[in-house]
Amino acid sequence: MCRNGIDEPLPGAPHLKGVLYDGLCPICVAEIRFLQFVQRNIKPGRVNFVDISLAGYDGAKHGNVSYEMAMEVMHVIDEKEQVHRGVPAFAVMYSAVGLGWLGRLMMSAPVRPLMDQAYAVFARNRLKWTGRGEECSKGRCEKRTR
Repeated sequence: MCRNGIDEPLPGAPHLKGVLYDGLCPICVAEIRFLQFVQRNIKPGRVNFVDISLAGYDGAKHGNVSYEMAMEVMHVIDEKEQVHRGVPAFAVMYSAVGLGWLGRLMMSAPVRPLMDQAYAVFARNRLKWTGRGEECSKGRCEKRTR
């Protein structure tokens, strides 16, 4: 079942219609690049990564998750169109690329409260920490595209 710490693809493993990420966030992009590498080399075709910073992003096509909503916390849309937010979104995403052990760890009873708190701090401060704090300074993110 496990080879080199990566879960083997399982029949019926989730196909994610959308992992929504901010392509202008260097921290977010680094994580997505890692997951794309894992997907290419371990479980091809399981995850559709969607850069919300691109001009054509349309929330209606991605679980009705608006740009503003996607900027607040991580969103993942599964094959049943269910939208996962925050830490559960990460767990679903990691499972889809073969890192299910990490998703299970994040969601375990002793770890989940810590993950929720740590992610809340990150989500609230990531723009400021990456030099983009002015984009959401009025309590609402202004759409900035590339």
